[in-house]
Amino acid sequence: MSDKIKPATRRTVLIGAATLAGLPLLAQPLTAKAAGTMPKANVKFQDHPNGANKCSTCTYFVPGGSPTAVGACKVVAGPIAPNAWCVLFAPKPH
Repeated sequence: MSDKIKPATRRTVLIGAATLAGLPLLAQPLTAKAAGTMPKANVKFQDHPNGANKCSTCTYFVPGGSPTAVGACKVVAGPIAPNAWCVLFAPKPH
């Protein structure tokens, strides 16, 4: 067998570069990267519930100090009322 090192092909160099470029994204938690950055207008945010669906029962809602206090969202920017709603609503698992 030969101990020669094969020269890198253009394809392996490009794949390696793409892999290295993506590594910093993997080091960050996904929720931290996306937390509270989406403008309310982009998600059709409304200050009232959509039927039984409301922010306080959504997976992304971060409650305030009390059940009626304004909280935050892991996705949508700004203060979020517990009885508000947007198109990103995802019910909390039971």
